Amino acid sequence: MRLPLLALLARGPAHGYELKQDLEQLLGSAYPQPNVGQIYVTLGRLEKTGLIEGEDVAQSSRPNKKVYHLTDAGREALLAWYEETADEPRVRDEFFMKLALAPQTGLADRIALINRQRRQYLNTMRQLSKLAAAEDRDNRISHLLIEGAMLHLQADLDWLERCQEELEELG
Repeated sequence: MRLPLLALLARGPAHGYELKQDLEQLLGSAYPQPNVGQIYVTLGRLEKTGLIEGEDVAQSSRPNKKVYHLTDAGREALLAWYEETADEPRVRDEFFMKLALAPQTGLADRIALINRQRRQYLNTMRQLSKLAAAEDRDNRISHLLIEGAMLHLQADLDWLERCQEELEELG
């Protein structure tokens, strides 16, 4: 949550609830909605580390609100984040560990594990399809997020098929 908040503050000062709304609007309903408490805790930590600065702003009929802005150090951290690449592909996969260890324990059948995981992926794809249909057509970012998740799921389904074929050949 730290770096997405820094990215939102790069365009200008904002308070915590405004940042929450901006994330929700940008990412749509497919992305887990951020907890406002988590956002304020993260903002406090970012302020302590000098990546942002907060300023209390008086409001006439409400308590003061704190508006945050990015510091030079925060801008540098954000630039470094944009330069980093993601750590994919995932090699540590919990499902694969179950699949590999099942014969040694005698507690699970590999094909049953594959079928159960396949059903889970298909259910998730159906849920994402419903989300995509319900999502605002103008929110291209949200649609790209959903599409990416569905493409990953399709690749996982293809991989499950490959695992099943290999295991059936082994007998």
